[in-house]
Amino acid sequence: MDFLAWSAVGQKCIEATLLTLLPSLDAAPQQLHEAMHYAVLQGGKRVRPLLAFAAGELTQANPATVAVAASAVEMIHAYSLVHDDLPCMDDDVLRRGKPTCHVQYDEPTALLVGDALQSLAFQVLAENKLHVDQSVQLKMVRLLAAASGSRGMAGGQAIDLESVGEVLNLEQLEFMHSHKTGAIIRAACLLGLYCGQTVTPATHASVNEFGRLIGLAFQVVDDVLDAEASTDTLGKTAGKDLEQGKPTYVSAMGLDKSKTLALQLREEAMEILTEFGDRARRLRELADFIVLRKF
Repeated sequence: MDFLAWSAVGQKCIEATLLTLLPSLDAAPQQLHEAMHYAVLQGGKRVRPLLAFAAGELTQANPATVAVAASAVEMIHAYSLVHDDLPCMDDDVLRRGKPTCHVQYDEPTALLVGDALQSLAFQVLAENKLHVDQSVQLKMVRLLAAASGSRGMAGGQAIDLESVGEVLNLEQLEFMHSHKTGAIIRAACLLGLYCGQTVTPATHASVNEFGRLIGLAFQVVDDVLDAEASTDTLGKTAGKDLEQGKPTYVSAMGLDKSKTLALQLREEAMEILTEFGDRARRLRELADFIVLRKF
């Protein structure tokens, strides 16, 4: 299959898997469960699950197993978006081309949606058999927990909020975004990897570094698109970073240098994959998709 066909299959698979893992709409409390479905389903490009599927190909992982682990990652990602959009955070009204969760429902419901999705993500990782070795599955739970917490995504968001109106240098920007955006992207790659055959320390290190590089590239491109693309194209409010005085790669380097940096990060990520040969085909294609999507 070409990349578009492969990604369409992966997106359909993750949508179906998420639907089976989310609470039934008939179960109480119905509004909370409806809002969880609203926040998670039928939205986004599913880049993180696709990265998990692609990394799983390095260890011949069963795609159905990867889909479960990737669903946990996507639940964490969706919860973070719901909370990021709240008035106490970024105060946004549009996400994935539709009203944000707190606009569609209300702020207390949106807060609980995030809480419930975070809890469900770890329930999913714990109660489904993802590996024959229970110590490996425990490692996967620990990996996503660390990527989500104060030393990962939540910590990066805290730095982001503290930095509004500040000027950050490139080292500070990289530290912030390697936590806020990159940690979950690295986790997606590694969880997919660990769903398959035994992972050597060298392979873990290579895939982790690929995730770090492509996670940073993802954020650089996001900053560029926020400055260049329209709201209709993005599916969220364009120009919000500039309006809120947030430090970005564009504000620190300008558009042209930011685009050059994204391409450089892509090149470094591709170099990491050389050792894996044809098994890394989908990771290479995803690296291209992430960096070149609007350049």
